[in-house]
Amino acid sequence: MRIEFVTDTFTPDINGVAMTLGRLRDGLRQKGHRVHVVHTGLNAERGESQAAAVPLPGYPAVRVGLPKPFEFRTRWMARRPDVIYIATESPLGKSAMKAANALGIPVVSGFHTNFHDYMGRYRVGMLRPLAMSYLKRFHQRADRTVVPSREVADRLMAEGVARVHVLGRGVDTGLFSPGRRCDALRREWGVGGNAPVVLTVGRVAAEKNFDVLMEAFERMKAEVPELRFVVVGDGPLRPRLEAAFPWVHFAGEQIGEELARHYASCDVLLFPSETETFGNVLLEGMASGLACVGYDYAAARSHVEHGVNGLKVAKGDAEAFIVEAMRALWMGPSHELRVAARRSVESLGWDRIVGGLEGIFQEVVAASGVRAKNKRPAKREKLSCRTVFLSDIHLGTRDSKADEVVDFLKHIECRKLVLNGDIIDGWALRRGGQWTSRHSRVIRKILKMTERDHTEVIYLRGNHDEILERFMPLVFGSVSLMKEHIHTTPDGRRYLVIHGDGFDSVSTNHKWLAVMGAVGYDLLLGINRVYNQWRAWRGKEYYSISKQVKAKVKSAVCFVDRYEELLRNLARRKNCDGIICGHIHAPEDRNEGGVHYLNSGDWVESLTAIIEHHDGRMELVRYDEFIASRVAVQNDEPPQPELAAGAFAA
Repeated sequence: MRIEFVTDTFTPDINGVAMTLGRLRDGLRQKGHRVHVVHTGLNAERGESQAAAVPLPGYPAVRVGLPKPFEFRTRWMARRPDVIYIATESPLGKSAMKAANALGIPVVSGFHTNFHDYMGRYRVGMLRPLAMSYLKRFHQRADRTVVPSREVADRLMAEGVARVHVLGRGVDTGLFSPGRRCDALRREWGVGGNAPVVLTVGRVAAEKNFDVLMEAFERMKAEVPELRFVVVGDGPLRPRLEAAFPWVHFAGEQIGEELARHYASCDVLLFPSETETFGNVLLEGMASGLACVGYDYAAARSHVEHGVNGLKVAKGDAEAFIVEAMRALWMGPSHELRVAARRSVESLGWDRIVGGLEGIFQEVVAASGVRAKNKRPAKREKLSCRTVFLSDIHLGTRDSKADEVVDFLKHIECRKLVLNGDIIDGWALRRGGQWTSRHSRVIRKILKMTERDHTEVIYLRGNHDEILERFMPLVFGSVSLMKEHIHTTPDGRRYLVIHGDGFDSVSTNHKWLAVMGAVGYDLLLGINRVYNQWRAWRGKEYYSISKQVKAKVKSAVCFVDRYEELLRNLARRKNCDGIICGHIHAPEDRNEGGVHYLNSGDWVESLTAIIEHHDGRMELVRYDEFIASRVAVQNDEPPQPELAAGAFAA
């Protein structure tokens, strides 16, 4: 199968979710499946893609993935996965869910973290119902939701989440073993002889219940003065705890064999967290032959038999937890409980867990009617047309939808491509804008069309790329650079094609004001970007603040009407039947006064273009509707009436 993972955290991040996903990815690959991972890590290796993220306020080590819906659609239409596994419920995961649902790709979601329970620890408990509501809506859109324990499954189903499947966790008993006990490491900790060492492993953060842990440490130290305490992990509480408890050794983050040495060189593992979905730490401690103490839920409920292979108490009973921690102090390495702990997890290898996940993937793929075997993706169905008109792509700006432009052109086969101004935003580049590889891909795609499809390209300069005027007219190969163009349809109708900035008095007579307006528009787009990230988090559609501002401002409405009238008059003077323009980012298709007025819109917000069919019919199309119609054709589905008609909703 071709499998896609989407997650905010992945190896080499040091946490339970990243470790689990790394194990699952490696295990699936060993079984012959092709697994690609989209994550927010700083580095992406082969078989991985990096997604943009922002650090969690107050906890920069945790990254929250930002949405990328169009990128997911583009990638998965070009190379369709058999199934997608979404491990985190961030805006990144939300956008992946929406894209997969739209394309009909089976989705399995993972419930790895009790974020709603964390809120009480960070004094925002009033937001817990809102968070739970969001998680419910998220996981209801998946074909299956995988949880690590029966307790979590019962809880989600009680909240209304259906199709929940329990899949436990494994432990590497070859890595985590009592045989890795290291006397040299114990001497580094200042341990004398056979003095016991108490360990805790995990993020040094509020949700890990460190208040109970440190109280346990203090009472145990009063009972056994030679006792040593080791904390493995890092987090926002570490500086405060190090200052308050100088007799505790904070070892920082440890991985691999070093982590295994730390486990095996200790005697007691205290695991006081009450917010885990599972708790891999407990299994690792048991595999290392430690006397493990935890609360009776998640991993402890599934794998610990109290007094036999570990110690557990009722969740929330801090006093009982401390009492059992004191009891564990007197259990030496050969104690029957510690021997039984190791023996009870020897069968919990990751192969079984990977096989379980593989089975779930196969079930959802079979249920969707998609063949679960490797296959070449279906050939993209292109729309054959006569001419395509694009304008206002604004390459060089952050808000340019360059990826969507490339995706649109990949679904088009045309004889002529007219680039009607402001394709490259010279103003933005002079103000410090950045030209990225995304923008270069647009240029490469256009040039490839001239070479492979023998497409004629006509580039008309706009006001943002006015620097090109000094080179006009210019012809190189199949590309022509000019100021305006007369386009003739097969039935003899003439269209004047012009960017339209010459009929904007601000652009022509008050350039400084136009530049200030562009800066203000960029600021508005920045606000719009942040606002729509919030809307995406809540599962809402894109909303254009700038369009609403323009619609509410009377002078702007009057300007648009006057602009259209001037261009229609120009078409009449040039004996043309219609006019095709851009510039004002207002897509339009209207016949008035005997002139067909067409505005191709933009690729910043509207994402629209004009297509001339082989019979000469002009059609204004939206990117999302157009792509949906092509997917329907590729899947042999009857197109929806509105898509078949190519209707545009302004």
